[in-house]
Amino acid sequence: MKRVFVDMERCMGCHSCELACGTAHSQSKDLVLALHRGEKPPVSVDVVKLDQMNFPRHCQHCEDAPCIKGCMSGALYRDAETGAVICDREKCVGCWMCVMTCPYGSIKEGFDGKAVKCDLCRGEEIPACVSACPTKALTYEETSEKGAR
Repeated sequence: MKRVFVDMERCMGCHSCELACGTAHSQSKDLVLALHRGEKPPVSVDVVKLDQMNFPRHCQHCEDAPCIKGCMSGALYRDAETGAVICDREKCVGCWMCVMTCPYGSIKEGFDGKAVKCDLCRGEEIPACVSACPTKALTYEETSEKGAR
């Protein structure tokens, strides 16, 4: 399994990961066009300031994912191929059990009232947030099944 890892000492809080995530999940896949058209794509990473460090917060795709267990509609599931925890937004009913059970605070409410979370940019070789990080604070690496590097 591959996951996104954060080196907090390298993160300068530029929010490039947020912009890249929004662009990747927009209809146009282009930042300027998305802004011009007024698109409000789901953004599943947000930069949080912790003391004197910045931290890009995103889904950890937990092995024993409490969000999947808490999802009453079956919208959250594990992708059999990648092991990523995915949200089927068509099935999401906005009950927020996933938000309440996520230990990382990485599931958010989208503009449409449905859950938004990292999908590791399904179908892409490297997640957009990782590609966009100018300091290489985000990396996409193989991990053990237990989630440790």
